[in-house]
Amino acid sequence: MTDRPVVELAGVSKTYGDVAALRDADLVIRRGELLAIVGPSGSGKSTMLNIMGTLDRPTKGTVRIDGHDAASLTDRELSALRAGTIGFVFQQFHLASGVPALDSVADGLLYSGRPRGERRRLAEKALRRVGLGHRLYHEPHQLSGGEKQRVAIARAVLGDPPLLLADEPTGALDSRSGAVVIELLHELHEAGTTVVVITHDRDIAATLPREVRVKDGRLEHDSGGAGTSTSLVPEEAVR
Repeated sequence: MTDRPVVELAGVSKTYGDVAALRDADLVIRRGELLAIVGPSGSGKSTMLNIMGTLDRPTKGTVRIDGHDAASLTDRELSALRAGTIGFVFQQFHLASGVPALDSVADGLLYSGRPRGERRRLAEKALRRVGLGHRLYHEPHQLSGGEKQRVAIARAVLGDPPLLLADEPTGALDSRSGAVVIELLHELHEAGTTVVVITHDRDIAATLPREVRVKDGRLEHDSGGAGTSTSLVPEEAVR
């Protein structure tokens, strides 16, 4: 296993017109970490997520994902990097109505060139990994909120990406279902996945080994990143 960081932000800024959404951000996330980026709505979390997920390019600075300099990649190459390196989990589950869990997950490999049988076999393995082997053929309306989120996580880890970005993964869940999802993220981390949880929930952040705290547009605290400094502008100012 390489020691190179999974995410490196060095002097990263993001501006929209005259407004700086992210200014001179330095952040290193090492392979195998489990951490929270925590802050209230509008604190800059989504800007950091988009930059780390290569969903948006910075105005200046260096972004390296698993050793790849994002600025040197074309849009097609960035898409390939995301597909092979990053799994995304969002607050909303993004499960198509009427599609069984097995096919919802298998569709994550739709453009991989793999035959349908192999895609479904890997999807079944991923669903069993998240404890849903008994829900393979259940459609979204037959699943609880927590089960829907676990389907979404199975889809995100289908290709065994080294980095999982979970954006408010418990935001649409009750406390019990949310606890199950957080436990699952711990299990994925223990199996070797680097997990970054973006959340407004300080209680959730407190349960993770590292906490990167953002408030009022500034990185207040990083419990595991000595020397890290980030200056942000609240996202409401961008919008």
